[in-house]
Amino acid sequence: MTSNFSQPVVQLCYEDVNGSCIKTPYSPGSRVILYTAFSFGSLLAVFGNLLVMTSVLHFKQLHSPTNFLIASLACADFLVGVTVMPFGMVRTVESCWYFGAKFGTLHSCCDVAFCYSSVLHLCFICFDRYIAVTDPLVYPTKFTVSVSGICISVSWILPLTYSVAVFYTGVNDDGLEELVSALNCVGGCQIVLSQGWVLIDFLLFFIPTLVMIILYSKIFLIAKQQAIKIETTSSKVESSSESYKIRRKAAKTLGVTVLAFVISWLPYTVDILIDAFMGFLTPAYIYEICCWSAYHNSAMNPLIYALFYPWFRKAIKLILSGDVFFVFFLFFFFFTIFIF
Repeated sequence: MTSNFSQPVVQLCYEDVNGSCIKTPYSPGSRVILYTAFSFGSLLAVFGNLLVMTSVLHFKQLHSPTNFLIASLACADFLVGVTVMPFGMVRTVESCWYFGAKFGTLHSCCDVAFCYSSVLHLCFICFDRYIAVTDPLVYPTKFTVSVSGICISVSWILPLTYSVAVFYTGVNDDGLEELVSALNCVGGCQIVLSQGWVLIDFLLFFIPTLVMIILYSKIFLIAKQQAIKIETTSSKVESSSESYKIRRKAAKTLGVTVLAFVISWLPYTVDILIDAFMGFLTPAYIYEICCWSAYHNSAMNPLIYALFYPWFRKAIKLILSGDVFFVFFLFFFFFTIFIF
C-alpha cells in the first residue's frame, strides 16, 4: 500500500555539494517581478547618479563647493548601484550566494562603506546649506572649494576605513562563533554582527541623522523668519528677495532629500538593532525588504534633483541630446573599468 502524501522536495543552492545551503525558491511570476523591480532600481542608481556626476563635472557653470559635494554623493550612490545592488539582487531572489566567500566579504564591505559614505555626504550638505542660509554674506569665504574637498575626503576615508577594519579583521562576529558555525554553509553570504557592533552601526546612522534633522529644523525656522522680513520690505530689496527664493528652494530640496533618506534607512537600522538583541529571529524576507529600502535611497536622489533643480534638467537634456553624450559614456566606461 503506497502513501498518497509526498514529501516536499528540498532545493539546495548547490545540488551536488555537501553542506550546501537550503534554497528558498520563488514562483516564476514572483521571480520576474522581483528581478524587474530590483533591476530598475539598480539601473536608476547607476545612470541617474552618473548623469549627476557628468553634469557637475563637465559644465563649468556648475563648479561650486555645494555641487562638488552633490557630485561626490552621487558617486557613492553610483557605486552602490554598480557593486552592491546587482549582486544583492541575485542573493535576494535566488536566496543563495553564487559569487564565493571572498567576494561575499568584499560585497559586505562595499555595502557598508558606500552607504555610510552617503550618510556623511548628506550631513555635510546640511552644514553647507545651514551656513548659506544663516550667514549668506560670508558663506563664500567660509565654505570654499578647499573646505568642500575636506568634507568629501572625510566622507570617503572614514567609511572605507571602518568597513575594512570590521569585515576584514573578523571582529564583527566576536562572541558569536557558534551562530556563525551554524549558519556556515556553501552558498550563503550572511554577515553576522555582534551586539556591540550593531550599536555602533546604529549610532553611525542615528547621530548624523539627528544632526541633519536639527540643522534642517533651524534652516526651516530661519527661512520662515527671512520670508516675513522680505514680505515687509519687498519694495526695497528686490534682489535680496530673489536670492532668498534661491536659498529657500535649495533648503526645500535638502529637506526632501533628508526625509527620503530617513524613510529609506530607518526600517533597516531598527531591524538590525532589534534582531541583534532578539536572537536573530527576523524572517529573511523582512530583512531583505528593509535592506532594499535602504539600497533604493541611492536611486531616489537623482529623481529629487530632477524634480527640484532646473540646472540638472537642463544638463540632462544637453547630455541625452548628444552634445555631451560622449563624455557621459566615457564616465561610465572608466568607472566600470576602475571598479572591476
